[in-house]
Amino acid sequence: MLSSAIAGFIASAVLIIAIGAQNAFVLRQGLRREHVLPVVLTCALSDLALISAGIAGLGAVLNAHPALITAIRWAGAAFLLGYAVLAARRAVRPSSMEAAARTPTTLRATLLTCLALTYLNPHVYLDTVLLLGSVAQQHPDRWAFGLGAAGASLTWFFSLGLGARWLAPVLARPAAWRVLDGSIAVVMAVLGVTLIVQA
Repeated sequence: MLSSAIAGFIASAVLIIAIGAQNAFVLRQGLRREHVLPVVLTCALSDLALISAGIAGLGAVLNAHPALITAIRWAGAAFLLGYAVLAARRAVRPSSMEAAARTPTTLRATLLTCLALTYLNPHVYLDTVLLLGSVAQQHPDRWAFGLGAAGASLTWFFSLGLGARWLAPVLARPAAWRVLDGSIAVVMAVLGVTLIVQA
């Protein structure tokens, strides 16, 4: 059981730590110190649900209906490109960026964005549901593997969201926020274009 849990932790950590739309959003919320705990919990609980679905067999259902993955891919690409445009606008126009930094976002809007970045990302289904679900089936205790994978997710999102405050002094200057938003715009745009090319 312990070996399965450790394997799940490692497999999930390898997949989740790569910078992506969800991680960039969690980092930005952590730096703004706005709704960090709800965002972190939403991401971690979503991963728990998706990992559980993969272990329970949702991966087989998705494999049987490739059109569903294609639809999610197009919706995800549209959302990511839209988010890239907003981030690029903040980076290019400091006045709008500074106003956005000062204006708090409602919890509802923040969580809706977080959920969209999570569930409109086809990679979450390919990596979390299909890949982790398939790997879990190879272990004697697949649910222990799932708990380990969920533990890695929880550890990562808490570290990213709550640890972002240590970067706050570095990002105290508006120019640093422009670089961050520019980087987020590039990541989102690349992910969005990649989804279109793969569709």
